[in-house]
Amino acid sequence: MEPLQRKLEQQLATLPVALSVTIPGGRRIGPANAEVQLEFKDWSGLARFAAGQIGRIAEDYVERRVRIEGRMRDVMAAAASLLPGSPVASDTSWWTQMLRRAQSLALHTPEKDAEQIRFHYDVSDDFYALWLDPRRVYSCAYFAQPDYTLAQAQEAKLDLICRKLMLRPGDRFLDIGAGWGGLLMWAAEHYGVNATGITLSHNQHAYVNRTIEEKGLGARVQMRIMDYRELPEEQPFDKIASVGMFEHVGQVNMPTYFGKIYRLLKPGGLVLNHGITAGSLQPGKLGAGMGDFIGKYIFPGGELLHPSLVLRDLAVGGLEMVDTENLRPHYARTLWAWSDALEDRLEQARAVLERTHGVEGGDTVLRAYRLYLSGCAMTFEHGWIGLHQILATRPDGNMGTGSLRGAQSLYPFTRNYIYR
Repeated sequence: MEPLQRKLEQQLATLPVALSVTIPGGRRIGPANAEVQLEFKDWSGLARFAAGQIGRIAEDYVERRVRIEGRMRDVMAAAASLLPGSPVASDTSWWTQMLRRAQSLALHTPEKDAEQIRFHYDVSDDFYALWLDPRRVYSCAYFAQPDYTLAQAQEAKLDLICRKLMLRPGDRFLDIGAGWGGLLMWAAEHYGVNATGITLSHNQHAYVNRTIEEKGLGARVQMRIMDYRELPEEQPFDKIASVGMFEHVGQVNMPTYFGKIYRLLKPGGLVLNHGITAGSLQPGKLGAGMGDFIGKYIFPGGELLHPSLVLRDLAVGGLEMVDTENLRPHYARTLWAWSDALEDRLEQARAVLERTHGVEGGDTVLRAYRLYLSGCAMTFEHGWIGLHQILATRPDGNMGTGSLRGAQSLYPFTRNYIYR
């Protein structure tokens, strides 16, 4: 094992934070007072560490085969430096791509999607409430001002979406994957729309319906448990938003997804798709085991596509992209805010999760989320994944619709209305 130990010593000397490793048998490599400390129970985990298999080390931590001590920000600074190269997938062989399409097809039936959504979003409402903002907005915030708190940045994001969609009193507005109802409530209370939200999460459905009743919005807001593919099309919506949802749709279902939105949207109407996108031009997972970790512990069935592929499928569905905005560093800051909030409440989180998952199960969930939130913050910072808001229309074919001839929609083909 001497060559492995020498390699470890060389690796540790190059890291941006002080890190020590305790190997099986008890010998420590690195400073005793290091900011990040790892203790391995077996040599296989140590070999994965030396090879930069960050996702596999994360799995070892969740399964208690390795102990990690230190601030999550320091842990991730070390993790990024340990990677042997960019984790953005680059395997473009026809066989790999065909296999990924087959896997996507198997993972994204209506039944599988419902099961996978509930695996993540029904972990525990009380757990999410510990580290989300008061509105429980579980998607990228918008730090329009550098000194915004997370709560202010989430409200700024909700309002940005409403402005981009040009919401007006009386609009029939649909929110696909409405979460805990933050956008539904904001649009109804601030823009006077008649709002419909859908989710596959029982917890979210119950929470939003309680909120609707408490706010007295039952006449204008409704929340349903429903797959987007099941939405009736007889009465199209004026405006549609999908926030943090299309990551669950799957590569093979993207044409179906955008085609369904096209049919649900009135001619000339607007749709905003807000979601995580891949850094790789080809469909695939983050390397170094990171994509596998997310799929196993956090988002089973989640798939990310490069924005160029998203725009292709959007166009195939009959929609016209009119504006695209990359909010990637905003999501890094959002995730760090979530991570810091969770780190500040670890014992409360442990107690909450033990009530719903038992002692060992609760600890497993907590370990996974600690690494998920901080690890995702790191990947957004490095640009390995992104976050795009894509605004599109369903052209109505009428050259006279809109403020400019040929607009064929409500969109004014200027951004002034969004930011003034």
